[in-house]
Amino acid sequence: PCGRCPLGGRSGFGRPDATDMLDGLPLVGKHALVTGGGKGIGYAIAHDLLALGANVTITGRNADTLALAKSTLNAGARLATVSGDVSDRAAIEATFARAREHFGPIAILVNNAGQAASGAFSRIDDDLWQRMLDVNLTGTFLGTQNALPDMLETKWGRIVNVASTAGLRGYAYVAAYCA
Repeated sequence: PCGRCPLGGRSGFGRPDATDMLDGLPLVGKHALVTGGGKGIGYAIAHDLLALGANVTITGRNADTLALAKSTLNAGARLATVSGDVSDRAAIEATFARAREHFGPIAILVNNAGQAASGAFSRIDDDLWQRMLDVNLTGTFLGTQNALPDMLETKWGRIVNVASTAGLRGYAYVAAYCA
């Protein structure tokens, strides 16, 4: 564990009454959205974006996981949570719209949501294969499509796509994930 994850460790940055501490931080006033931000790498990224002064929206499929992350990140009004499924176009459009209601246009997108299922290649069925593609590939595509108009309009933006080393070298029992 990263030590920052709600299941493994310490609470994160920030007190909502410490706005004077934000002066001079590089991302003050920027809205960052982190998919899969409720735990693991996404949680750590959200923590660091908050530490750099950004207003952060974390998204994920599980509202309870997001609520736990919000309570342990302890960033007050600078952190919002929105439940949604990155693999579903209508759901991700609604997720991004709700995120904008909190902090305005999205300036930073971290496409972090991912899913890995394991099993022998000969036993992977069409549904599992499609689910891996929908979350790990289509989710990144849909997230980028939804954030890019804000970045083009404001003439500023950053997109970070989190990937796995499995994309460089395949591993046994995770062929659908490696794809």
